[in-house]
Amino acid sequence: MTVVGGHARGMARIVVTGAASPLGRRVRALLATHDDVDSVVGVDDVSVTGHGVEARQIDLQSDDLTGVFRGADAVLHLATAFGTGRPRTGNDVAADVTMARRVLDAAADADIAQTVLVTSATVYGAWANNAVPLSEDAPLRPNPNLGFAVQMGEIERIAAEAARQRPDAVITRLRPATVVADPERGWLAAALDAASQLPPGDETPAQYLHVDDLASAVVAAWEADLAGPVNVAPHGWLTPGERRELDPVPRMRLPEGLAQGIATWRWRLGIAPTSPGILAYARHGWVVGADRLIETGWEPANSNEEAYVAGHEASAIEQISPQRRQELALGVAGGVLAAVIATVVLLVRRRRRRNGT
Repeated sequence: MTVVGGHARGMARIVVTGAASPLGRRVRALLATHDDVDSVVGVDDVSVTGHGVEARQIDLQSDDLTGVFRGADAVLHLATAFGTGRPRTGNDVAADVTMARRVLDAAADADIAQTVLVTSATVYGAWANNAVPLSEDAPLRPNPNLGFAVQMGEIERIAAEAARQRPDAVITRLRPATVVADPERGWLAAALDAASQLPPGDETPAQYLHVDDLASAVVAAWEADLAGPVNVAPHGWLTPGERRELDPVPRMRLPEGLAQGIATWRWRLGIAPTSPGILAYARHGWVVGADRLIETGWEPANSNEEAYVAGHEASAIEQISPQRRQELALGVAGGVLAAVIATVVLLVRRRRRRNGT
């Protein structure tokens, strides 16, 4: 038995939702070696594999959860519909909110002592007057044109309400910075990368969090019984100049109005990973300070630089000759030019249809 958060913690039974995801697999691996964990229940709507996990293949949006949660000491809610490749329908837009609400309700019915939810630092919004860095007491101002941020903000609201209704329970809201994995960028990082044709401000900071560090943060928050909002990010941030030095291929920047037009049409044609609302998050800073989490003893294993490089497959690019890199840069410029021409053509055709010509 270990003393955590001022009280004794016995052997725990932990439910992990989204257990088959990259984050879920990492969290399960950490719990499997934890001295205070007796059993792990892995919940997902796809098959969950792995040694020492009780797999439950259920749909968090429709199936009964109370029976699965009953007898558990904590629920680590990591499941998300974003980045899963599912069709962008009206139901999908609300999927994460639905899942979070049902998880919180089932946790209350099963009298779960602690629930950890993962939202996003995007809930602070990307605004020119943001503090640098943002602390947990900063107001939540998600940009209304980015559905992901709005949805995460709604999850924050219902989780805070659940905490008020259950003052004896610990409900944690983790707000990670942009998450990347080696060698994948992750959904939000890919969306921001697609929006990179919009030049950031001269001092616009950005953060990149390795999924390994998010996994350790989930476990650290559970161990420390942290209640309320908790930021998750490496120390410091990257400036635009530092990001340019790390970019394997130079990028062609566009004026803001033109970038907005291209992003809008790419979204409508279904070839962009997210809505044009992502452009604000590429233009303005929304970096966070993780002091509250660090006070528990948590430390990220990866810096912003290391996470950024891991998520952009720099090791493969480094093997390309300087001449080939220049050719790639010209290809990027040509692709942007083609996108500009296509956008202009689409705008002209649309205007003609409106005028009946």
